[in-house]
Amino acid sequence: MTDQTFANRARETAKLALRRTLQRADLQIGRGSYASHLARTLRSRDVDTVLDVGANVGQFATLLRSAGYQGRIIGFEPLSGAFAVLSGRAAKDEHWTVHHQAVGAEAGTTSINVAANSYSSSLRAMTEAHRTAAPGSDYVATEPVTVTTLAAVVEEHGLDPARTMVKIDTQGFEDEVLRGAGDLVGRFAALQLELSFVELYAGQRLHDELVRDLGSAGYRIHQLEPGFSDQQGRLLQVDGLFVLTSHDL
Repeated sequence: MTDQTFANRARETAKLALRRTLQRADLQIGRGSYASHLARTLRSRDVDTVLDVGANVGQFATLLRSAGYQGRIIGFEPLSGAFAVLSGRAAKDEHWTVHHQAVGAEAGTTSINVAANSYSSSLRAMTEAHRTAAPGSDYVATEPVTVTTLAAVVEEHGLDPARTMVKIDTQGFEDEVLRGAGDLVGRFAALQLELSFVELYAGQRLHDELVRDLGSAGYRIHQLEPGFSDQQGRLLQVDGLFVLTSHDL
């Protein structure tokens, strides 16, 4: 056995032992994180601004920064508690600004349902399927929120849609956020949406419908990241990254 063969076997044995340990903890590793793949995609498409719609406490932006993305991040979070944490984190980054707002189809005011775990909060009603799959996520309060639109955000900040990615994590409200973009859908360089296979929020558009709509607007799926599953192991959600097919020509 050569030294290189021995080293290769030792490395594979160590990786297998690590995977077994992670499996017992119901965790997994892969070849490169989703955030790393996303950061490479943004660099390849000259994206200099990311709109983080449904920023919660800044999880997405923090991961994107750790993956090497250095461009502008503009976050939107309607919940007062989450926004307090988000604004504290963003204050340490001169290229990360945040707004205490929801994003939807029309500007105005409304009420948001506040979930016990914060990140399951939504402008839509939660279904029993969600409550069963994620115990402890039920609504515990409501809060008044102001709503803006993607079209207004682009105009206000003077953004170039061709160099902008929009990440939408709004718990079943994704279609309303896209409606508020108007004809900018089809012009943004990339879109990331939370896609559900079952109705977790009343009236939401599901995976197949949103994929079809975005395909008609000129987008294709570029990356998928599994979300959460129910107790029977059924995958309920994924995050889907969409890019313009025109960039591939």
